[in-house]
Amino acid sequence: MRWMRTPAAAALFTIAASLPIARGFAQNEQPPEPEERTYTTPPAWKSVEIGNFYLRRHKYRAALSRYQEAAKTDPTNPQAYLGMGNVYDRLGLRQKALENYRQYLDLLPSTKQAEEAREVQKAIARLERRLRTSPAASSGRANSDRATTSPR
Repeated sequence: MRWMRTPAAAALFTIAASLPIARGFAQNEQPPEPEERTYTTPPAWKSVEIGNFYLRRHKYRAALSRYQEAAKTDPTNPQAYLGMGNVYDRLGLRQKALENYRQYLDLLPSTKQAEEAREVQKAIARLERRLRTSPAASSGRANSDRATTSPR
């Protein structure tokens, strides 16, 4: 049985083992079709986690999609609105960022946590200042947000 130790014999044995007859199927019988898979929405916390991953890598559209998915799955998840606020802020969509930051603060379960969210409060103040002093607001345009591809 020395011939079984050669690489060519091992390859032949591997190929023969993968044939349908070797796997227990008759010659005319086909293997069963794989079941069709459906997409199940992950829990909100997982979508937020993935959104944070994309945000750290400056993949703003992917991050926004995940945060929106989290907000749709659980509308009371404050982290989803914080993430959307961060993305909109980095894209220069000030009004949308402001709305999402406010929603984040409204959803926090206690005033203590709202006080701890000073960075968000600073961002809200900054965005409100910019919206008041923006040239689009003085020209009478209703929406001063512009989508840009680069952050701030």
